[in-house]
Amino acid sequence: MTKLTEISCYYQLNYYLTGKTNNPVILLLHGFMGSSNDFVDFIPQLCEYFCCLTVDLPGHGKTMVTGSDEYYDMEHTAIALIHLLDELKIDKCYLFGYSMGGRLALYMAINFPTRFSKLILESASPGLKTEMERSLRCKSDLRLADKLENSNFQEFLSNWYNQALFKSLRQHHNFEKVIERRLENNPLELAKSLRNLGTGNQPSLWDKLLNHQIPTLLMVGESDDKFKAINLKIVELCQVANLKIIPESGHNIHWENPREWIENVINFLAEGRKKK
Repeated sequence: MTKLTEISCYYQLNYYLTGKTNNPVILLLHGFMGSSNDFVDFIPQLCEYFCCLTVDLPGHGKTMVTGSDEYYDMEHTAIALIHLLDELKIDKCYLFGYSMGGRLALYMAINFPTRFSKLILESASPGLKTEMERSLRCKSDLRLADKLENSNFQEFLSNWYNQALFKSLRQHHNFEKVIERRLENNPLELAKSLRNLGTGNQPSLWDKLLNHQIPTLLMVGESDDKFKAINLKIVELCQVANLKIIPESGHNIHWENPREWIENVINFLAEGRKKK
């Protein structure tokens, strides 16, 4: 039994493959407290060009993990997703990740570079550079995970989206729909994800950027100052990365400015490609 097969036994990944199978595949990875449903509004337009693979990441949606908590971490999750591509006979595809899903997508692109032809990261980072930063963030993630397990989930969501990072999202006319979708998750499972796939627990990828060779599009919202600064540093280190600052949006670009998001995704991935 290979390592891929052995690890995949602990996952029951909930996924959807939508679109014409003769179109190139794009794997879409959601952010923390999201699910494959986060992309449902965009699938019809994307499917004019791509076959879309959306997955509920461990701790989210309907995906189930039967192994220990380590199977929620970045390394094991990445291996499970690669095994899913193998099962679906997808040798190579495009890869997109938002926020937490973006950190995971970058890890996958760096560790499995032959499996992905292009990479898009929305509001993502390569993690934290120093051991001290990671240690402090781990403590913060653990406190938040405890709150997820021991407090009212609606109250947790209210506090979570009161962060400055989500100021523009809170002002969006359809913000209540975001909350409704988040409430579909199980807070006990989300806590496991936060402890194991949180920024504090992931390996730093900063030193890998110099050798990263997959053409990469970085997207950040114009009002997301924190991630604009992070992504400007990525561009300095990574020659194959290009940065697009998306107007009228903050951290969650695909929700706040879907028209610009879809346009940039298609333009980057489907250069010169005709609809099939």
